[in-house]
Amino acid sequence: MTRYGPMFGPDYTFLGVPACDWQTPATYADADVVIVGAPFDGGTSHRPGARFGPQVIRGTDYLPHDGSRPHMAMRVDALTGDLTVKDAGDLEVFSGEIQRSCTVIEDAVAFISANGAIPLILGGDHTITWPDATGVSRTHGKGRIALIHFDAHADTGDIEFGSLYGHGQPMRRLIESGAVRGDRFLQLGLRGYWPGPETLDWMADQRMNSFHMSEIVERGLDAVLDSAFEIAMDDCDGVFLSVDIDVCDPGHAPGTGTPEPGGLTARQLLDAVSRICQELPVVGMDIVEVSPPFDHAEITAMLGNRVVLEALSGIARRRKDGDGPRWKRSTPLLEGRGTAQQPGQAVGE
Repeated sequence: MTRYGPMFGPDYTFLGVPACDWQTPATYADADVVIVGAPFDGGTSHRPGARFGPQVIRGTDYLPHDGSRPHMAMRVDALTGDLTVKDAGDLEVFSGEIQRSCTVIEDAVAFISANGAIPLILGGDHTITWPDATGVSRTHGKGRIALIHFDAHADTGDIEFGSLYGHGQPMRRLIESGAVRGDRFLQLGLRGYWPGPETLDWMADQRMNSFHMSEIVERGLDAVLDSAFEIAMDDCDGVFLSVDIDVCDPGHAPGTGTPEPGGLTARQLLDAVSRICQELPVVGMDIVEVSPPFDHAEITAMLGNRVVLEALSGIARRRKDGDGPRWKRSTPLLEGRGTAQQPGQAVGE
């Protein structure tokens, strides 16, 4: 089968990176990361439209789509040079058939992961994290990956609207299946008025680690991330990162299906994603719930695009650092640049 391309728009790749066919490993044998779209929103409970998310995440940028994005602060180019990224286009999913669509997604993610690339999935509603993380666990082993989950909602419901499957239940399905351990499940940004006490009791029984926005405000985001990192890497080999764009306040991400006031700022989310990917061994990632029909002035689409870029740049920086000192995020922008730098002068150490 040839590359499917976006289901709902022109056939273009993420900011112009090379295309590949996920079913043909030779087309991405050199890739560190393979981007794939999962344009499925058949699990939404409120506002639909996330099926159009992959298209806008790929293309919403005012800079040339030339397959290159040097990161000013981290001094890497995650799209070329320091990381090899390819785009496999969209999977063919079926909005009226959740289980069939999830099987397609899981098999594709598992295949990409088994062939040595980090799968980065563009959603789509949050239903897709169930097959995404399950697919990665098929390569790395059940219970061997921790899951860091940014979201306003816990997504640990059981039966919603008469179904076991939907964007309010993927985290419960992952834990019940054993793909991810409950005690290695880290949730950040929860708030609002769902789920209720019964579901919260179930989460506590699974020993989940769920950080409400009130705790993040009180302790500070960096302190909460420090705690999450210690838990995530205890007896796990890697991390799957799942970002629901509604973790941000609707003022920063209006284009989403279930907006909840009082969330993270765009700056906080970008910094957190960058730090996770720089400091932890990320083996898979998805970004979900970007719903263009409810966006305003492409605010949410642009943020989704930047979440992907920050993640890729963090992965590139981690690989560039190797076993040496980690790049300091506080390094002044122009330090070590220009003709004044002495030969062999270290920067950011």
